[in-house]
Amino acid sequence: MTAVLFVCLGNICRSPTAEGVFRAMAAQAGLNVTVDSAGTGGWHAGDPPHPPSVAAALRRGYDLRHQRARQVRPEDFTRFDLIYAMDRRNLQALEDVRPGQGARPALFLDLVPQLGLRDMPDPWYTGEYDRVLDMVEAASQALVRQLAGR
Repeated sequence: MTAVLFVCLGNICRSPTAEGVFRAMAAQAGLNVTVDSAGTGGWHAGDPPHPPSVAAALRRGYDLRHQRARQVRPEDFTRFDLIYAMDRRNLQALEDVRPGQGARPALFLDLVPQLGLRDMPDPWYTGEYDRVLDMVEAASQALVRQLAGR
């Protein structure tokens, strides 16, 4: 079983969207995975995903309503095989708290270089919930193909 963690800043928009989308796609592909999400910041811990993120995901058939935000913990680096940050700022924050062993975080959008982007915009600030979903779906499809090929 492969364990995958998605990480953004507050764990209420991008990373819970990635968790929900990837979980659904992995299940549809018959992959045996564990999926979670977290934030580099902890101020939203215990909160559900941001309502516009939930609504955008529901319109495409992904249900994020059961998720609750949490902050990244040192043990996540050994608990998860793959850790994906949504942007370079959060990737650096993960590297700063990485205990020196375990999974090395990577950028989620690096799985889809054809998009020409490395940083996923934060819809909390930009309002681009559907655009973020497009990016998450593309990267999730790439990750499913990668894991299915293992």
